[in-house]
Amino acid sequence: MDLLDYFDAYARDYRAYKGGRWCYEDGLLYLALVRLHRTTGEARWLAHLRRLVDAQVTPDGTIRDYKAHEYNIDNILAGRCLFHLADTTGDARYEAAADLLAGQLASHPRIPAGNYWHKQRYPNQVWLDGLYMGLPFQVEYGLRRGNDALVQDALSQVETALAFTKGPAGLYIHGYDDARQQPWADPETGLSPAVWARAVGWLAMALVDLVDLIPNDPRAPRDAARDLLEAVIAHQRPSGLWHQVMCMPDLKGNYEESSASAMFAYAILKGARLGLIPDASDGHRAMTALEAKLAPVDGRLQLTDICCVAGLGGFDGVYRDGTPEYYVSERIQPDDIKGVGPFAYALTERLRASALA
Repeated sequence: MDLLDYFDAYARDYRAYKGGRWCYEDGLLYLALVRLHRTTGEARWLAHLRRLVDAQVTPDGTIRDYKAHEYNIDNILAGRCLFHLADTTGDARYEAAADLLAGQLASHPRIPAGNYWHKQRYPNQVWLDGLYMGLPFQVEYGLRRGNDALVQDALSQVETALAFTKGPAGLYIHGYDDARQQPWADPETGLSPAVWARAVGWLAMALVDLVDLIPNDPRAPRDAARDLLEAVIAHQRPSGLWHQVMCMPDLKGNYEESSASAMFAYAILKGARLGLIPDASDGHRAMTALEAKLAPVDGRLQLTDICCVAGLGGFDGVYRDGTPEYYVSERIQPDDIKGVGPFAYALTERLRASALA
């Protein structure tokens, strides 16, 4: 099948993930559309992007339903599309909206070591997700504004977070509680119990994106990205995909999860392009396996086996304890944007590789 047609139909039919509230889920699609537009040059991707974003960003640059005082690091991710929109349209609203998001980061709560809290409602906690949600935006914003202090602050946060969350076999742990107060946190290390694949996927994408943004900065996380990609490849299954809970192939109910696999495919393909690893063959193998996960659901092809959401602590009346058994209990949702977005990123890397071949 033509994957570009699949993504075109997905964007055409997409409905705002949280009823129109500015959120990272929508941001994953926005960034996919940016990358598809940059890679193919086709106007349809920019048209989708403007239609969706302009429903949320007003002409004066206000972001509808965005509340900076919630201090939710997830809300920063969608801002990465604003730079491309500003450059391609010249419309000042997009730079103004980026300034709003940067303003949140300027006062965002931090642990004593300097890392952003994941959210106001998750105090003193650093999650791997948050590194992807906030830090590439901060670096790109700092580059555009000529503010190297923002770039160096982001890199310091990466270094500290990697030290805090290091786990087994070259991988990393989902969450860290600096206060050691959460029931899910180890009282000595502050870490949550398991290596969740999508958390590692967020981290892998963050590292390769940072290397791409600042290739000549001596603090760019090249070594950390290379080491993580090698560890990820070592855990790839014979199918070409990765388990929902890494390092535990015999865990009852464990399954090959599509969103993390798409993130790893993207990171491997991009890592090879950036010279972090010798070749992209494992990324291409993952893409082939992901294409096999496309199946007819409700009359259209959808990407299957995507974990809808997982986290730590209380949420919707349920306590998420971060155990391996917890992660395999979460709902599976076909065509969830958390899988489709990274799948599109990986496709753009494959298209770039084909164009260079």
